Amino acid sequence: MTAVTRNTAGSWQSLIRDFAVKWRWPLLLLGSVLLGLTVIFPQIGSLEWIALIPALLPILTLTPDPTVKYRRLYGWGLIFFWVFYAINFHWFLYMYPLDFAGMSHAASAVVVGFACLGLSLFQALGAALLFPLMGLATRGKWVSRHPLLHPLLFACLWTTLEWWQAHSGWSGVPWARLSLGQAEAVSLLQSASLFGSYFVTFLIVAVGGLLTGLLMHPEKRVICAALALGLFFGNMTFGIIRMAAMKDEGITIQAAAIQGNKGSLENWSAGSMDQVMEVYGELSKAAAAEGADIIVWPETCIPANIDRQAWVYEYVTDLSRECGVPILCGLFTRVEEGSEADYNSIVVALPDGTVHDTVYNKRNPVPFGEFVPFRNLVMTLVPPLAEINTLAEDIPAGEESVVFDLEVGQVGSLICFDSIYEQNALDSIANGAQLLAVSTNDSWFTDSRGVWMHHAQSQLRAIETGRYVVRSANTGVSSIINDRGEVLETLAPLKTGYVLDAVVLSERVTVYSVIGNVFAYACLVLCAAAVFLSPIEQIAARLTRRQSKTEN
Repeated sequence: MTAVTRNTAGSWQSLIRDFAVKWRWPLLLLGSVLLGLTVIFPQIGSLEWIALIPALLPILTLTPDPTVKYRRLYGWGLIFFWVFYAINFHWFLYMYPLDFAGMSHAASAVVVGFACLGLSLFQALGAALLFPLMGLATRGKWVSRHPLLHPLLFACLWTTLEWWQAHSGWSGVPWARLSLGQAEAVSLLQSASLFGSYFVTFLIVAVGGLLTGLLMHPEKRVICAALALGLFFGNMTFGIIRMAAMKDEGITIQAAAIQGNKGSLENWSAGSMDQVMEVYGELSKAAAAEGADIIVWPETCIPANIDRQAWVYEYVTDLSRECGVPILCGLFTRVEEGSEADYNSIVVALPDGTVHDTVYNKRNPVPFGEFVPFRNLVMTLVPPLAEINTLAEDIPAGEESVVFDLEVGQVGSLICFDSIYEQNALDSIANGAQLLAVSTNDSWFTDSRGVWMHHAQSQLRAIETGRYVVRSANTGVSSIINDRGEVLETLAPLKTGYVLDAVVLSERVTVYSVIGNVFAYACLVLCAAAVFLSPIEQIAARLTRRQSKTEN
C-alpha cells in the first residue's frame, strides 16, 4: 500500500470513527428500530441483513476503545435492546382492555403498559451485557489486532444471547429471534436444519457486521465483501438446493386444524359453552366429511376438566365416533386426586368411543397468563399484573414430552408457548414423532403482528425437525406447514373455519435433530474464551513486568 493510499484509508477511518462517535445515539436507535421492524414484518425481511449496520458503526467503534467505560457501554446496550424488544412486544397493546380477566380499563392500562415496556426492559437488562462483554473481549491485545474478528465475535455473542433466553426459565423469552424475520423467505432458513435457528441469527449479525467492517476498514474491503457475500449467498444456495432436493418420504394422510374463532372472553363466559361446542363440532364434522384422517383443536378450546366433568368426556368421544377420526382436544386434566390444580392438556378422543391413555401436559406455561412468578412480590408492586391469571390455581408445568401412538401414525403435541422452545420439538422427534401438532390460543393478540410472529416459530420447528406441522389456533393463525417451513394452507386471524391438507408422516433425520445446539455451545465457548482472554493477557503482562523488575 502506497503512502497516499494509507493516508486516504486513514482519513476515511477517522471520518467514519468521528461520525460513529458523534451520532452514536441516532445510529443506535436507528439500527434498533430497523432490526425490530424487520423481525415483526418478515415481508421486509431482506432488509434484516443490513438493518444492524447503523448500530454496528458505534458498537464496533466504541466497544474496543479502552477510554469508554463499561457502565457506559451497558447503558447504550440497555437503550438499544429496550427499544428493540418494545417493538417486538408491541402487540401487548392489542390486549387492552382486559375484559376477559374482569379488569377495569384503568387496571388494564397498567397491566398492558407494564407488559409492553416492563417485559421489554426486563429482557433488555440481560441482553445489554452484550455491549460491555464485547468491550471486554475486543480490548485484549490479540483480538484487538484482528478487527475482522469483531463482527464475528458480536454475532457469537448475539447467538449466545438467544440460546440463553431459551434455556433460562421464565426469565428469558425467546420471542424476538432474528430468524423470524426470514419467515417469508424460507430458502434462507433451511440452514436451521443443520444448526438450528441460532445459526441463522449468527449469519444475519455476521453479514451486517462484515458490511460494517467494509465501511470502517476500506483497506480490507475486499475480504469483508467476500466474507459477507459468501455467507449470504452460501446460505441461500444451500436453502435452494435443499428445498429442491427434498422428496416426501413416508405415508401421506389428510390433517385438519380447526379454528372456531372463539376468543378467551367467549370461551370463558358463562353460558357460552354450548355455542363453542356446537361450532367445534360442526367444523370437525365438515373436515371429517372432506377426508380428514386426524383433527387438531386449539389450546383449551373447551375450558373444562375432562377428569372432573363427565359430560366433557362424553362430548369429545361421541364426536370422534361420529367423525370416525381421532381428535386432539385442548382442555384441562386433573394434576392428581384431591388437588384443585389442573394441567393445560391435549387428550385424544378416539373413534372407538374412548380417550387415548396418553395425555400431553403443557411444558411451558405462560408467565402471568397461567402462573405468576414471585406472586407475593408481584401482588405488592403491581397487583393488577397478578390478576391477569384468571385461574384459581397456577398451571403447573408438564414434566415430559409424549407422543400419541395412533393408527394414523406417531403424533407429537406442543401447546402454545411450547412451540417457541426448540427443545420441546426435538424431544418429540427423539420420542418418535412423525408429525407435530401445535395447539395454541393466540386470541390475546387479536390480529396483531404477534399472531404471525408466533406462527413463524412453528415454521422454524418444521425446518429444524424435518416434520410437517399442523397448527390449530382459537382465533388464528391456523395452518399446515411442510417440512421445509412452507405454509401450505392458512386461515387468517379472526376467521371461522378449518384448514385441511395432505401431510407426510416422516422419519427424516435432520442434522440439527441429531446434534442439537452444538453450534450455540460453540459460540458460547468462543465468547467465553474471548472475554477471558483480555484479563488473562493483562495478568500475564503484569507478571512479566514484575519479573523484569525483579531481574533488574
